Amino acid sequence: MKVDLHMHSTYSDGADTIEELFQKASAKGLTHMSIVDHDTTDHIEPAFNLSKEYGIQFIPGIEISAYDFKRNRKVHILGYDFKQNHHIKALCDPLLQKRHKHSLWQLKQIISSGIDITEEQVMSFVKEGGILYKQHIMNALTESPFNSEKYQTLYKSLFKGNGVASGDIDYLDAFEAVKAIVADGGYAVCAHPGQLDSYDIAEELVPFGLKGVESTHPDHRDEQVVRIVKIAREHQLFLTGGSDDHGRYGAVLNSENYIVENMEHVPFIK
Repeated sequence: MKVDLHMHSTYSDGADTIEELFQKASAKGLTHMSIVDHDTTDHIEPAFNLSKEYGIQFIPGIEISAYDFKRNRKVHILGYDFKQNHHIKALCDPLLQKRHKHSLWQLKQIISSGIDITEEQVMSFVKEGGILYKQHIMNALTESPFNSEKYQTLYKSLFKGNGVASGDIDYLDAFEAVKAIVADGGYAVCAHPGQLDSYDIAEELVPFGLKGVESTHPDHRDEQVVRIVKIAREHQLFLTGGSDDHGRYGAVLNSENYIVENMEHVPFIK
């Protein structure tokens, strides 16, 4: 058993198509995989179709962009193996439109600042999902890889601090995200709590239906994993993990290090 439960495609902010992700998964010898595109479930049907062709078990997934209003920080909620998407879709669709509108505003600010780029150029990188992300804007601005100094300097100058395109949208309440996943018959998991300092809210979400926490992740240090495992044991939560693969829109990493080979304890892994 070889599992990667955290991958992103062109249906949100990943650079690889669904089929390209299956090709990569097959090359790595994965037996199970999940694509957890941000705030959408549109990738699930085509992924199921390809799973039969590639002989890899596909688990429906989503990563909901949520917020911890108590501590004023982002928290991402993963949803897996939901039986329907009515509650998830009702919650996430308005957020997708808000993101698209905000990204278009960011693009206009960048153009107005004198940078030579057009909306047509940028939108050519928006594929199946139809939602504009900062990654698409950056793709049109530079050919430098994500983890290069040139890319990171440009990104921060535009989107962080006093950058002309800085600012963000309002995200969904994390408790509502968990409840929507549960209402659709799925398993709610707190994504990369080490990355976003989501330890405390993970524990608070348990009474509302949180069933798991993500331990294996590229941004997690050993001491963070120890803390995550401790929370999981205290609250009887299962552990998940994956590469958080975004293709060229993410840092270049050895994703072999983030394949989990023992997930029999996860209820939707069979």
